[in-house]
Parts: sequence; structure tokens; C-alpha cells
Amino acid sequence: MMNASDTSPAIGVFICHCGTNIAGTVDVPRLTEYAGTLPDVVVSRDYMFMCSDVGSRLISDCIREHGLNRVVVASCSPRMHEPTFRRAVENADLNPYCLEMANIREHCSWVHVEEPARATEKAEDLVRMAIARARLLEPLDRKKLKMTPAALVIGAGIAGIQASLDIAEQGVKVYLVEREPSIGGRMAQLDKTFPTLDCSSCILTPKMMDVGNHPNIELLTYSEVVKVEGSVGNFRVTVRKKPRYVDEDKCTGCNKCAEICPVVVPSDFNRGLGPRKAIYLPFPQAVPQVYTLDDEACLGLLPLACSKCSEVCEPVAVDYDQKPVELELEVGAIVAATGYDLMPKENIGEYGYGRYEDVIDSLEFERLVSAVGPTGGKVRRPSDGKIPKEIVFIQCVGSRDPEHGVPYCSKICCMYTAKHAYIYKHAVPDGQAYVFYIDIRSGGKGYEEFVQRVVEEDTVLYLRGKVSKVYEEDGKIVVWGADTLSGRKVEIRADLVVLALATKPRKDAGDLARLLKISTGADGFFLEAHPKLSPVDTLTDGIFVAGSCQGPKDIPETVAQGSGAAARAGSLLSKDFIDIEPTISHVVDENCDGCAYCIDPCPYGALTLVEYMKKGDLKKTVEVDESICKGCGVCMATCPKAGIFVKHFKPEMLSAMVEAALE
Repeated sequence: MMNASDTSPAIGVFICHCGTNIAGTVDVPRLTEYAGTLPDVVVSRDYMFMCSDVGSRLISDCIREHGLNRVVVASCSPRMHEPTFRRAVENADLNPYCLEMANIREHCSWVHVEEPARATEKAEDLVRMAIARARLLEPLDRKKLKMTPAALVIGAGIAGIQASLDIAEQGVKVYLVEREPSIGGRMAQLDKTFPTLDCSSCILTPKMMDVGNHPNIELLTYSEVVKVEGSVGNFRVTVRKKPRYVDEDKCTGCNKCAEICPVVVPSDFNRGLGPRKAIYLPFPQAVPQVYTLDDEACLGLLPLACSKCSEVCEPVAVDYDQKPVELELEVGAIVAATGYDLMPKENIGEYGYGRYEDVIDSLEFERLVSAVGPTGGKVRRPSDGKIPKEIVFIQCVGSRDPEHGVPYCSKICCMYTAKHAYIYKHAVPDGQAYVFYIDIRSGGKGYEEFVQRVVEEDTVLYLRGKVSKVYEEDGKIVVWGADTLSGRKVEIRADLVVLALATKPRKDAGDLARLLKISTGADGFFLEAHPKLSPVDTLTDGIFVAGSCQGPKDIPETVAQGSGAAARAGSLLSKDFIDIEPTISHVVDENCDGCAYCIDPCPYGALTLVEYMKKGDLKKTVEVDESICKGCGVCMATCPKAGIFVKHFKPEMLSAMVEAALE
């Protein structure tokens, strides 16, 4: 491969029209001509789509024909097409790191569409700066690192379950970590699924059993990830397993402990609508079938105050002396599938949620109509157990509402509200259901037909408008709203009100994002690397996202994304070795005096202080762990003596760009 550092610069400049994305604003022929006049530029060419096969061949052919040893491509974001152009450079036997890109689409044409002349001038500046940096580029070589053939999946809802099964089926070891005592996630709380009205448990439980029995999946329930170190191919993860106070290997799930337990508390799984004991199984189909002792609800462990559960446990599974255990795992890839929460009830006081017993949320309604729920599947209102004859469903509660911090659509509410209305009408045929909505968004296979069926066959009354007030009067929940289609005010004296609350990221999503060193969007959901081309990747190599932790999704989309994340992780884990980007920090020994200013600010923990003997004297310097460093440049910014820099981003390269910009 050509060693560009041994010869004087011979630069080729290649400018992309990107259809009209660039050429519609920037004068590409003028820019091409200008680039050809700059020092060390041997050839300057433009093409309609430089990222196409023809464009890539043009670059490769020009490298060979003109003996180029540096290449500048002026096109779109390097984030999108830098790998494409690096391959084109490499195909011509030139080191791929002898490529520099100028982003004239996002930085010029798209942001200055009303000022084409000034956009072209700015494009000239960016190309001139890129050429100035390209003169100083040096060839770099990727290093290989052995891949750890195992994966970690965080979250065991349907997304995490699907991802785990797909990865495990590829013959890869999977650690599936779930913070709750059982896997299943939100889907386990549902009664039926739209639009086919399959029993949620009937389609979820077989997958849960497959996870529990798969030889390649190690299930770590009642556990949380507390530390993540390392990088792609070699992550070191610490998982804290909380004490169940029940031995998982001994428990047979006989239920005798729960039967005798004297403590009754609200069931989290049933959203507080039904009771559970202090020692409990979350739901009948739980995996694993192991009871958990809630130490906060128990009468007391230190000192022991009851011990009835231990006395009746024939397998002697109850163990009051259990302590938290920390497990150290080594994995090559991580899938985050932590799901979603509903908007806190404190945020929506105007609808009476939290003040009136008979104003409930959508998940609470799911538990009311579930055959294994607190009412055995009978629709009864929480306040007095009566069957509601008039029920109001209110959509977009918090969603699409910047005042509540949720400017986005929660996506699933229109469909599950239609499902709820259907279930209610078939459970209470003589009842009347009303749905207040803003728009109906039913964009899925069979979704629109399902909504129409609910409206036409089940006589559910849809009212287009927002609810202004909800209050209690004479045992009824009074709903004031407006029907904007007729222009009339509406007052309904309902027995039960169900709110379609906005979906939000899990409350600790930000903490996990910091552990994984991945980004979140303005909405708090995990951010994908690219919404179209890399929808399950993150900006941290080796970490993928699946399901509603990345944004609101229905079950089919969640399952598909779980499989997508598994495919991306599996593709990575199928390799014996992984290439490490050479654009990492490098210590200049003669400048580094071991002051260690760079160590604490390093966000990846890639730097350590080491001591060595030099000519009889003890010296200190910094050492870079190349498997961890991501070349972020924080160390270079903190070093007072130019003792460390990032390869491919030397200070003199950046200075050259500044000087070129100021010409």
C-alpha cells in the first residue's frame, strides 16, 4: 500500500453534486475549478453522485492515473459516507486514512439555501481547509483485537427476549439481565394485542419459556448493570444481583410461602389495583418460577420478625441471609432493550388521575380486563367494584403536548384505546364507550380496519376534541369536552375514565446511557446512530438498541427491531478478531512528564499513570489502553505540554485548517 508520508503531497479533490442536494445551492463547477487552482492539487473532478459505484471508481482511477497520495472529497457528512470513500481509496492501494472530507451539504447547501453565492464561498473555504489538513495526513494501520464471543442483553421485555433468542440461536452465549423478578416486561401486563386480539400471554409465554430453557442464555433476573468498561469486542460489565431471599435452585413455586404470609401490599404488576403478599410470584406465568421476598414489605429480617414462610417451605428455599452479589461479565456486544414507562400521574392533575379512584391509566385497564388480573377479567371500577355502564377513553394525555415535555406522538395509544373499547363492549354489551381523540393514527397492517370495526360494529362513539375538565360529582366522573366536528360542547357523566398516557423513557434511562456511553435524544430515548441507515446501532461501537427504549413502538415493530439488533450483534460476534480504529491517543514520551492532568477527564478510563526507569532515574508517563480509547481528544485538550495527541488529529493539522480558513 502506498506510503503517503514519504512523498510530497499530490492531492485529488472530488466534489459531489448529491443530485440537487448540493448542486441546487452550491455552484459545483465553480467550486471544482477553484479547487484545481490550490497548491498541491493535481486533479479536481465533480460527479453527480460521488458515493455511487461510478463515483468510487472515478476516485480509484484518478489515484492510479495521477499518482495521488492524498484525497479530498467534498460531499455530505463523513458520518454517512466516510467508510464508502475510504474503501474507494483503499481499492487504489492508498492508505484509507489519507482521505479528508469537507461537508458541503449539511454545512453549506442545506443551511444556506437562500444564499447560493455565499454558500459557494463557504464551500470554497471548507475545501481549502480540507486540503490544508490533507497535506499533513499520515498513513495509519488498524490493529486487531480478539473478540469475546458473548453478548449482554439489558432488559427482558419482548425486545430483549427476541434479541436474546436470535443471538443464542447463532451459537453465541447471551447474558440476559432483567431488573424485575421475572422476564416479560410490559407485554406480560397486557390482556390482548391489537389488531388480531391474540392473548398476550399466549404468544409471550412460549418465548419466555424458550429463554428460560435455552442452553446459550444465562438469565439474570432481579439484577441490574452497575458498571461498564472496555469497548467493542471486549466489554467488562459488572452486574449486581439483588437478594431474593429465596434460593432459585431450590424453589419449586409451590406457593405455600405466599399462602401463609400475613403481609398484604399492593401488587406492582397489577398497577396497585390488586394485592400481593410480601413473598410473591409477580404473575402465574413468571419466568423463572421463583418467589421473591420483598424486604421492604416484610415484617422484618434484621432482626427476624416472622419466619412463617421459611417454616412451611419444604425444599428449604427461603434464605434470610442472602446478600447482593456482583458478577463480572466479559462480552463482545451489548443490546439495550429497557422499554418504556408511562408519564407519571403527578404530571396530569387536570384529568383527576391520582385524585379519583375511577380515573385510571391504560395499563391499569389492561390489568382489570385480564383473566389473571385483580378482578378475574371482569370490568369493575376500582372505587366500589360496580360494572361501569358508561366509560370514557381519553387519548393523547400528555402526548403531542410540549407543556408536559412530550412533543412527540406516543404512537400506540390510538390502537390500544380502540382495543380497550372493543374489549369493554364485549364484556359489557349494554354499556356505552366514548373516545375523545385529536387524530386517529392507525398506520399498521390491519390497524385502520380494526378501528373501523370498533366504530361501526361495536358502536363506540368517537368524539374529535380535547377534554377540558374531569371532576367527581355524586359518584360519577364528569367529563367536559368538545366535539370539534359538530362544534358542540360535550358533558358525559361516566362511571370510569381511562387515560391513554404518554409513553416516556424509563426513569433511569439517562443513568444507563451514561454507563454505556451512548447518547439520548431531546426526548430522553436512546439515540440511534442514523434513523434510516443504522436504526439499531448507537454511536458507541458494539452497543445496539431495540424496542421502546429507542422510541415508542408497537409489538410487531419491537420484535422486528429486537431481531435487527440481534443480527447486527451477531454479525459482529461472528468474527474472531475486530479491527480497532487507529484514530486514538498517542503519548509523546519526550514531552509527557507524568502530571496526570489527562487521566481523570478521560470519559473512557483509557489512560493510566505508569513509572519506569530511565538512565537511573524514576520517570512517570501516561499509558493508553488502545482497546478502550475512542480518540475523543479530551486528553489532548487538557495536556499543558503537548504530551499527548490523537492520531489523525494532530494539533498542527487543526492549526493548518484554521490558517486556511483565515486566508
